[in-house]
Amino acid sequence: MPTSKKALIVSLAALAIAGLYLFAVFMHRRGPGPARPTDSAPSHSLDDVAIVRLMFPTAYEDVLKLQNTSVWMKNGYTMPYYPYAGGRIIFAKQTGLIPSAQRLDIKKILKASPPALVDDGISHGSHQVFALFALPGSAELYATAIGVIDGHQEAYFSDMLFYYDDPHKIYDNWSKETWGAVDAHQVKPGMNELQTSMAIGQKMHTDDPAKGNRTIAYDQAGKHWTVTFANDRATTIHVE
Repeated sequence: MPTSKKALIVSLAALAIAGLYLFAVFMHRRGPGPARPTDSAPSHSLDDVAIVRLMFPTAYEDVLKLQNTSVWMKNGYTMPYYPYAGGRIIFAKQTGLIPSAQRLDIKKILKASPPALVDDGISHGSHQVFALFALPGSAELYATAIGVIDGHQEAYFSDMLFYYDDPHKIYDNWSKETWGAVDAHQVKPGMNELQTSMAIGQKMHTDDPAKGNRTIAYDQAGKHWTVTFANDRATTIHVE
């Protein structure tokens, strides 16, 4: 493929994911208040001032700073991860999709070229950039894509994918009951849209732009949720 065409493809992919990233940041910064199922009305101020750190990585050296740190999955149930053994990523054995708010202990950042048939939502380019991580309490290593390099073109999506601080501390105004539901990847009546996406992921669909007063369909790694919100509180929850 001509170099100019490859550069155009990776640039378009980067623009598309960057657009999703900006939308996600906007939604998080405007996220509604603490979810307390017994609350009669939501409070917006505490979540509005929650500090969600960003790195704005533009080069491979930037994401190397993630080595030997812990991050938490922000864009839950969207990114596949693969076993890592014998010094290579085993693309033929996808482990699953990384759950929302899952802590990842990053050991190394590395470059690899996945097979053409592997679809992880990021353009392959000449190389993809992966975070090599362990799950808490486990010595097993896994890898998930966080960026792409194609010639002189680079694009990194760690800001969209990860919290760099524990979300339990970022949103420490949420009730114990709400965090219990989030950690169990469940939706309970009274949870708002931000808390619901924190629990069951960002793979969602709705035709209604009225945030907080609409019905949203979520795909949680094959489990399908339909949640109706009124005044930014979940009122009707259906799962199959």
